[in-house]
Amino acid sequence: MVQTKILPAADNAYEYPLLIKQLLLSGPRYSPDQEIVYANRSQYTYTDLVERIHRLANALTDAGVKPGDTVAVMDWDTPRYLECFFAIPMIGAILHTINVRLSPEQIVYTINHAEDDVVLVHDDFIPLLESVRGDIKTVKTYIQLTDEKTAKDTTLDTIGDYETLLAEASTEFEFPDFDENSVATTFYTTGTTGNPKGVFFSHRQLVLHTLAMTGSLSVYDEMPLLRSSSVYMPVTPMFHVHAWGVPYAATMMGIKQVYPGRYEPELLVELIKEHKVSFSHCVPTVMQMMMGTEAIKTADLSNWHVLIGGSAMTKGLCDAGAKLGIRMYSGYGMSETCPLLSATHLKPEDLELPLEQQTAKRIKTGIAVPMVELEIVDTSGNPVAHDGEAKGEIVARAPWLTQSYIKEPEKGEELWEGGWLHTGDVASMEPDNTLTIKDRIKDVIKTGGEWLSSLDLENLISQHSAVASAAVVGIRDEKWGERPYALVTLKPGEQATLEDIQNHLQQYVDNGEINKWAIPSQIDFVDDIPKTSVGKINKKLIRDQIQ
Repeated sequence: MVQTKILPAADNAYEYPLLIKQLLLSGPRYSPDQEIVYANRSQYTYTDLVERIHRLANALTDAGVKPGDTVAVMDWDTPRYLECFFAIPMIGAILHTINVRLSPEQIVYTINHAEDDVVLVHDDFIPLLESVRGDIKTVKTYIQLTDEKTAKDTTLDTIGDYETLLAEASTEFEFPDFDENSVATTFYTTGTTGNPKGVFFSHRQLVLHTLAMTGSLSVYDEMPLLRSSSVYMPVTPMFHVHAWGVPYAATMMGIKQVYPGRYEPELLVELIKEHKVSFSHCVPTVMQMMMGTEAIKTADLSNWHVLIGGSAMTKGLCDAGAKLGIRMYSGYGMSETCPLLSATHLKPEDLELPLEQQTAKRIKTGIAVPMVELEIVDTSGNPVAHDGEAKGEIVARAPWLTQSYIKEPEKGEELWEGGWLHTGDVASMEPDNTLTIKDRIKDVIKTGGEWLSSLDLENLISQHSAVASAAVVGIRDEKWGERPYALVTLKPGEQATLEDIQNHLQQYVDNGEINKWAIPSQIDFVDDIPKTSVGKINKKLIRDQIQ
């Protein structure tokens, strides 16, 4: 290590640790009366938020929760969850955000693997936990979350319902200082094989991610996603990578927040209309559902900025959004990266074009955000040319990337082979550092001796006027090795045939954009495309179903 000059600090100097409690300082100062809304149920102010976080800290401490314990949450997207984002790690405990869309067996696995001590559980998920309670090994007690006047009866060993416990708790709690490298949160990735893997993030990592996110989404006039006047509503689950970390940034800024509870497309659009929501984030499949609602036909969406992630944004989706006035941006990251790595970066000249002509820039994966290093490497780990053509795996370094997997150090070493975090995504990088993801390594299709990007093909199919969404996978073929196979959903009232899609793709063969063997010979028109628990296209399940 390089030897540098370090001067001694004053004896009384305070060594300021980067802790989540510091993210809570500014919002209530700037906007003590700003609203935090729970769907069409309730609302309170930032002053109330701080008091409730203090009450929750006392309630948990009274329940026996100690620093280092793990407290899990099973809830919809609510202000309660926001309170847990702060109170649980601020007392030195670990917040485990349980993916409520996993199978009961997988939920049990994550609870036991994380060694949860207490579980806060919504009424809707109590029957699930009651059915598997005999398999849960470490949980000492439960706290009920309810949206009704009284909590439902349960056979779980509960100490009461959330609101009653908060009402009985003190409004003052002295949050301690401790090592900023202490684990603050954990959750489990939904891999396509084997059990979910546990990732974890420290206070320091979450604070640095919050600062970088705030700068990335706020500082550029061309990308006003998070501003002091913004109204924020998440449309990705709070159990998934802390709702991409945005609630921490929104709370630090003191902006209005709207939490929708369950994701019901019509309700989401009505909340956008009622509260003039200006910023959301979601996966393409949820955006597609919202754009198909009746409510959206009468919505003014000209001030709605949406960060699309989880899966690549297609040209068809971006074009459809532009027709409704929605400004979409691409964001890239993964569970292991907290998640933000890169985002669309627009320049003044880009905004001089009509919104419909900005799509080509908006659908690219974007440029690495501040404090992130991204590189594209070949199979030997060597960087490839940044010419927009050469492809390789994306590897990353940033101060907020998970350092390993819980209790699986061998998988952590594999993740960090060569000192870079390996994403498993294939991409190219242009001379101006713009990243474009081509595919997941495991989803690239090898046909006729050539590599074919399933994402590129999905993007082209999506541009057919009748297509709502598409998924493409490779299936075994004796002659070609693999051939592309497509699932397609159509827009309401539209019709299309195999020949229609093939003729549509032929124009891209004619102009040299794809080779002729990229046109699928098999296309199934379906009502819905299989999704993972976080709304991504489940290509492993598709392959399993058709092979």
